Amino acid sequence: MHLTMKPAQLLPVRRLLILMLLSGALQAPVQASAASVTATPLLLAEHYAENHDPAEYLVSEKLDGVRAYWDGTCLRFRSGRIIPAPVWFTAALPALALDGELWMGRRSFERLSAAVRRQEPVEAEWKDIVYHLYELPGGEGSFSDRLARLQAIAAQAAVPWLQVLPQVRVSDQATLKRKLAQVVRDGGEGLMLHRADAPWQTGRSDVLLKMKPQHDAEAVVIAYEEGRGKYHGMLGALVVATPEGRRFRLGTGFTDAQRRAPPSIGSTITYRYRELTGTGLPRFASFLRVRETE
Repeated sequence: MHLTMKPAQLLPVRRLLILMLLSGALQAPVQASAASVTATPLLLAEHYAENHDPAEYLVSEKLDGVRAYWDGTCLRFRSGRIIPAPVWFTAALPALALDGELWMGRRSFERLSAAVRRQEPVEAEWKDIVYHLYELPGGEGSFSDRLARLQAIAAQAAVPWLQVLPQVRVSDQATLKRKLAQVVRDGGEGLMLHRADAPWQTGRSDVLLKMKPQHDAEAVVIAYEEGRGKYHGMLGALVVATPEGRRFRLGTGFTDAQRRAPPSIGSTITYRYRELTGTGLPRFASFLRVRETE
């Protein structure tokens, strides 16, 4: 879709010029196309804060990959849609649920995202993908117990594309910050902390924490603002709404291609920010990507 601004298409919304009638842009939310698919209930992370004791957690690198749920017969995106993986890739997986991340390495998200969404998987691409396990859905005992079982599952499979994400103990805040700094210097996104004694659960919880130099969050696209200057005729900014109903303008982080073909109205995007204002709005928010909902 090429974004072309026309005066008759613009409506004022809180002093913003909002484009609401785009050719092909006003469409049902991305999720609507998956109405018949049930999203998989999984554990979701809260943001790390210094009131958490890192000694209570097992720490791993936060992979910039695609989360993948193995239901015992096929791989699925978080939305519940099937990931069209090659038969050889899934043949070694057990007949029980697994949770993890498909990953090609640091700074490889775009290539990975394209590979796992092809209806006909490309063998050469999938040979570069590793399924990193980090949870055993429905498993008994503590996270440490479930982690030990995952390691046994990976060892039994004995294939290089099935691995358990390394988890380590960190004794204090200073050590944790040094580890974060090292991961970021090496090109990683950040860290994940999972309470070692936590039983299996779903939903958003502080038994799982994400720690990054910047925070990230999700919002729904509700409108467009027309670009100015060199962006005339393209997207200037997205107007988005958080799950709590707060609206704000998101004007940075886009490529020219994304400004010409912006995320659709109703789609969910991920953005980064430094901190929240006193009213709960993100400071220095920047577009990251459209959330993977397939």
